[in-house]
Amino acid sequence: MEISLTTPAILFPAISLLLLGFSNRFVTTATLIRQLKNNLRPENQGNVHKQIKNLQTRIRLIIGMQAFGVSSIILCTLAMIAIYYQQSMWGSILFAFSLLFMVISLLISLWEVLISSKALNVELEEIKEITSS
Repeated sequence: MEISLTTPAILFPAISLLLLGFSNRFVTTATLIRQLKNNLRPENQGNVHKQIKNLQTRIRLIIGMQAFGVSSIILCTLAMIAIYYQQSMWGSILFAFSLLFMVISLLISLWEVLISSKALNVELEEIKEITSS
């Protein structure tokens, strides 16, 4: 299969938007951690341990999402360079790996969203306990 120089270039806006979204998730998680620290009270320590574990997992996943996203854009750039220098085979291989890394990044993102929803359910359970007392 022959790909042109513009084929990998099409991926740039998508990867850039994904990285922006991943960065926003990181900032939001950091804000949650700071809020959790500021709202520490002895009476909610059991719930805090669940939240800490959840937030630590989310941070690791966000780092993985960003690492694979950045790797994807680097491989995409290398694919364009290879194609520019008439190295179509290397360009195709690099572009394929770029797509693979983007898919991995998206799957990790999905995993992080699922974990985030569990964290929201923990909060909802706490609200439910408070309101039913």
